[in-house]
Amino acid sequence: MTQSPAFPRTRLRRTRVSAWSRAMVRENVLTPADLIWPLFISQGSNVEEPITSLPGVSRWSVDLVVERAKEARDLGIPCIALFPNTPAEKRSEDGAEALNIDNLMCRATKAVKDALGDDIGVLTDVALDPYTTHGQDGLIDANGYVENDRTLDMLTKQALNQANAGADIIAPSDMMDGRVGAIRDTLELAHHHNVQIMAYAAKYASAFYGPFRDAVGSSGTLKGDKKSYQMDAANSDEAMREIALDIAEGADSVMVKPGLAYLDIIYRARTEFNVPVFAYQVSGEYALVSAGAEAGVGDRDALMMEKLIAFKRAGCSGILTYFAADAARLLHE
Repeated sequence: MTQSPAFPRTRLRRTRVSAWSRAMVRENVLTPADLIWPLFISQGSNVEEPITSLPGVSRWSVDLVVERAKEARDLGIPCIALFPNTPAEKRSEDGAEALNIDNLMCRATKAVKDALGDDIGVLTDVALDPYTTHGQDGLIDANGYVENDRTLDMLTKQALNQANAGADIIAPSDMMDGRVGAIRDTLELAHHHNVQIMAYAAKYASAFYGPFRDAVGSSGTLKGDKKSYQMDAANSDEAMREIALDIAEGADSVMVKPGLAYLDIIYRARTEFNVPVFAYQVSGEYALVSAGAEAGVGDRDALMMEKLIAFKRAGCSGILTYFAADAARLLHE
């Protein structure tokens, strides 16, 4: 770091005095193009189901997901991320509904692409937890252990199903070893050369996922925990190994999840690897801001924007956040 002349020759407050000056020297800028909006899909038509544990967030039927996608486009948000709340009667131990060409994820993807084409990107989640009766991200053995290699076959078929439906970005969130390479090979063989992979490369076994599991209907079905495949919160070097492997296997971008509690991982990933790095500001982080604002801890918009700019400061190319539409509206003011 260059040594600055001593006070009073250097007064760092000089550039902070006025709003125009603060804007002129601002090191990081947040725009709507930095945001990806996660949307939850439900059955039916013209259906909105508010999610109690995620104030201000709802599940939407496919027709209303299309309306949300149009809203995102108009706000300058470049991409939406889709997550299905699969009906209980369509869940099974092997998650076979993930391969149904007419499942909620595929129907919503097709509907958005039919309505908007390349005006917006569609990111689809690859993992079995929204489709299994046990709530795990993969196939389990008799002891409840998630079997890595047997799960890979399901994940590659699920990814291909989503790509065939029109997904622009496949985002495997399962944390099975080798899944990025298996999915990349499958997409190449199927001539989906331009379908991107955004790997959940450093996904931690976090306490911040509770409201998300409510949203996709897996909180009541989850048997056990996910610590045998999601990362230990104490580890950072291991995250770099995970990221390196996913890049080598063909990931176009990588994700750190959760976001705010893992800014050090985001910073290291951006510093050590020459690929786009995204963060997922997860449901628990969102809910805590909403609850804090409701309790009078601070202004909701100010808390929201301060947290989002922290991701940019750490080195994020973009952020998956339930605040996306609210933040984009504020940025347009």
